[in-house]
Amino acid sequence: MALVSLSSLSSSPSSHPPPPPFCRLLHRRISSLSSRIGAASSSFVPVSSSNSNPKVVVTRERGKNRKLINALEKHGIHCLELPLIQHAQGPDSDRLVTILSEMAFDWIVITSPEAGSVFLDAWKAAGTPNVRIGVVGAGTASIFEDVMQSSEPSLDIAFAPSKATGKVLASELPKDANKRCTVLYPASVKASNEIEEGLSSRGFEVMRLNTYTTVLVHHVDQMVFQKALSAPVVAVASPSAVQAWVNLISEVDQWRNSVACIGETTASVAKKLGLKNVYYPTRPGLEG
Repeated sequence: MALVSLSSLSSSPSSHPPPPPFCRLLHRRISSLSSRIGAASSSFVPVSSSNSNPKVVVTRERGKNRKLINALEKHGIHCLELPLIQHAQGPDSDRLVTILSEMAFDWIVITSPEAGSVFLDAWKAAGTPNVRIGVVGAGTASIFEDVMQSSEPSLDIAFAPSKATGKVLASELPKDANKRCTVLYPASVKASNEIEEGLSSRGFEVMRLNTYTTVLVHHVDQMVFQKALSAPVVAVASPSAVQAWVNLISEVDQWRNSVACIGETTASVAKKLGLKNVYYPTRPGLEG
């Protein structure tokens, strides 16, 4: 078995394309941590994806971590899957198909990958009507890639804000000052009122539908959890995942490893909950 220094675990082969923003953040963080370890020891360790200790814990709902795992493994970063959340139908989920079938909107506002997935299912069930969509950022936009590649797409990703936050989206969504402008906002039950309030203050007529909710995972396999505790980085893609992680570790002050957040909103929650080493990309986005 070939032997390499620990610091080379995160080196990026030149043959691979640059990773998306969230992957780059994780890659830099692992590089920094590995460099410290490499500087402290001249020993060499074997690299094996099956036997090596995980460097990153991925925490999205089971079945939705594969793209991130694959992207990181291309750069020698071994991951551990520990789902911290799961999604469930929201009270308005059944209404979405009917509304898309019977009503037209100037904008559909989508602010998370899960909201995008739920919307796509309803949009297809409604017969793929023509829609114009504003997304909060690149990670959310990636949910629509397959549809956008069709020969005659009736779905138009027409807007993303200059900064990937709901507040900026609400302040920048284009509006004709002289016309009535309607917005459909399919959202999580747990999402704040920031977007609809911001849009309404600018004169938009907003219909919010709570199409899904996020449920925290309270019980995990203890062997997997112990491995997760020792991993240098935990990657989280929502405030709910941060809350679930804090609930599991219980003593936040005793855990000093890094948290890589998909965006500023999630990072803000992580800091408020007492996590110390919190990082997020300046341009949020993640394929998948």
